[in-house]
Amino acid sequence: MSAVIEESPPETTFELYEMFVAFLQAPTYHLALEAVLVIWVFWLIFHKSYKPRRNELTEKEKDQLIAEWTPEPLVPHSDENNLPPHKPGFVTGKVGKFVTIDDKQYLNTVTHNYLGLVEHEKLEEAALKSLRKYGVGSCGPRGFYGTVDIHLELEAKLAKFMRQQEAVLYSYGFSTISSAIPAYAKHGDIIFCDEGVNFAVQKGLVASRSQICFFKHNDTDDLERLLVQQAEQDKANPKKAKVTRRFLVVEGIYMNYGDICPLPKMVELKNKYKVRLFIDEACSFGVLGETGRGVTEHYNIPIEETDLVTSTLEAAIPGYGGFCVGTSFIVDHQRLSGLGYCFSASLPPLQAGVAITALEILESDPSIVENLKKNCLYMHKKIQKIPDLITYSDPLSPVKHLYVAEPLQRTHAMNKLGRIVLYAFQKENVALTIAQYLDIEEHKLPPPSIRLIVTALLTEEDMDRIATVLNKACQNVENSNH
Repeated sequence: MSAVIEESPPETTFELYEMFVAFLQAPTYHLALEAVLVIWVFWLIFHKSYKPRRNELTEKEKDQLIAEWTPEPLVPHSDENNLPPHKPGFVTGKVGKFVTIDDKQYLNTVTHNYLGLVEHEKLEEAALKSLRKYGVGSCGPRGFYGTVDIHLELEAKLAKFMRQQEAVLYSYGFSTISSAIPAYAKHGDIIFCDEGVNFAVQKGLVASRSQICFFKHNDTDDLERLLVQQAEQDKANPKKAKVTRRFLVVEGIYMNYGDICPLPKMVELKNKYKVRLFIDEACSFGVLGETGRGVTEHYNIPIEETDLVTSTLEAAIPGYGGFCVGTSFIVDHQRLSGLGYCFSASLPPLQAGVAITALEILESDPSIVENLKKNCLYMHKKIQKIPDLITYSDPLSPVKHLYVAEPLQRTHAMNKLGRIVLYAFQKENVALTIAQYLDIEEHKLPPPSIRLIVTALLTEEDMDRIATVLNKACQNVENSNH
């Protein structure tokens, strides 16, 4: 019995038929796009890559190129008219009220030892005690076996002292604020920043890749102008405004100018225009306020009005590193996103011990803060009596920038200030310094100045001597010019 088998059309034929029908029904633009893509793929497959012709140079041409080539210097050439040439000195021994340079003792007005704790016996004992227990370093980042119990103790004490929920430690003061800013501000965000901020803050701004809006130094009216402009842009594009974060970055005491941030107005604008407020208190921690808690205590403003406070442990606290304080949410984020925290070896435990002891001294004896303020006010009055110099620093600031009173070109002003510093150093054994900046990389180059640091260790006799030396140095420079 034979069966009749009917052959059905092959599936492939049916699929081809469907593809042909789909091809006829497809839009013209779609067919054109596919054709272009097919042509482009074939072009990439068969196109030969470009190979530039190699022209071999003759030996004569090589010698000529070598002879004409002038290498750039490893460091820029110094301007001979900028500072008088002198042999650099080397510090030996402790750097406290006095500093020994090349076996000669000088009155120190250079280092940021605001509270005068560098030579404190209790701090030296704490360093030795921690050294014997922990050694000289951790040799690892905090997240990779670099966290020692004394780090956690210091963070707890800093948070308690600053009346905040938590603190996070950094092993390098410069990297504290420059890591904290990009930990929160990202590409697409907006940062309103004082144009007079220090270089560490500037590096943090660059690393954030955010849109930076600089306002005039300590000018709240100019800041509000920028905030109003941004508010108008947000109204025009509310969809973008919802995903754009806004930050306000200032300093407590400005390192480059020595004046104090007008925090009350900043807080008012912060609340009005809904921005997050970051304050770098590198120069104001341990200095401002009745107990040295910084610019918020100075103005009697609750620290909760700020979103993040950063500071250094290399000035009023004479050690290494820096710290940030804020809410637990803020600090926990830094432990995951702060590059200086995640990838740098942790603070040497012995320096954590030094910082803990310094904090205990500051808490138990706030009179050193009051003594520093008296010295700042006294020194400020003395400086104002020097006719050839002028200062715009705040009377309460330990950082005093002294400028030439007469209007001069930058080079001539640097030359005059350099001669004043050299005279005080060579003739009077007083160590002064000119504020140094990275001319090309600075956002706004501050005017030339002598940066004079006032400490709690100075007596009225010491400050009288400094003022007298500055006056004599100015007169000497004037006489030498004539």
